Amino acid sequence: MKNKTKSYNYADAAFGKLRDLSQLVKFNLTFVVVITSALSYAVMAQVYGFDLFVFSLLLIGGFFVACAANTLNQVLEKDFDILMTRTKERPVAAGRMKISEAVMIAGLLCLSGIICLALINPLTAFLGMISLVMYAFIYTPLKRYSTIAVPVGAIPGALPVLIGTTAVTGEITLIGLVLFMIQFLWQFPHFWAIGFLGFEDYHKAGYKLVPAQGNTIDRNIGFHSTIYALALIPCCAVYSYISDSTIWISSSAIVLSLIYMIYSFRFYRQHNRESARSLMFFSFFYMPAIFTIYLIA
Repeated sequence: MKNKTKSYNYADAAFGKLRDLSQLVKFNLTFVVVITSALSYAVMAQVYGFDLFVFSLLLIGGFFVACAANTLNQVLEKDFDILMTRTKERPVAAGRMKISEAVMIAGLLCLSGIICLALINPLTAFLGMISLVMYAFIYTPLKRYSTIAVPVGAIPGALPVLIGTTAVTGEITLIGLVLFMIQFLWQFPHFWAIGFLGFEDYHKAGYKLVPAQGNTIDRNIGFHSTIYALALIPCCAVYSYISDSTIWISSSAIVLSLIYMIYSFRFYRQHNRESARSLMFFSFFYMPAIFTIYLIA
């Protein structure tokens, strides 16, 4: 009976460590980043050819680099994570994991990830490193000082798309840049909707991610969301032109962007949690839908 209890405790401890590791690297967010890279690779591979070895290196390398960036983010924000309901149970903030342990994990992940990306080509590794540095060491501290953190953070947020395309071509192409711009612009309505819904938590921790006067959120974030969503339409049109897509593919991408703009405009007009939530949920659907459309092309 004693042995059974002991083995149960070991299993429980192992599960707890695994759960902490998943929280540390923000597994769900990292998974989305990797999927984005994988989809952009697949879009480009339609023209240049698919290489399973390169694709595998992209998935592993991209996953490790994103995990490293998210881990460093938690190390740097541990004193502020503890102030927010959503993040106070993260392993470093809650004290279940030492800072030195988290930094060591980040270092190993970063080194392994960059090596994998470098085996593809130097440009892909360089962009992976830029993405990590911008996210962990520029965006992370900046969001406590200025709302400029949002456009700054949107750059590493969109780089996985460009990384996916350079993994195929070894160079920055016009199609890669257009896909990067689509991902870049998409983030603003997406993030402002999330920022609106989580404003109290962010405000409590001192994050200046959503423009506000005291406890009042600037109504113009809905208007700005509409402008960024509107800008997606010409981007989709340019992509269709340079990729020689069919009229049905072009129309589908533009209609999706138009719907995204309508949700953003509704958020501007109503400026409430319901409209923000609707925009947020549609934003989760938008990017995978766009890439699926382009994969059909």
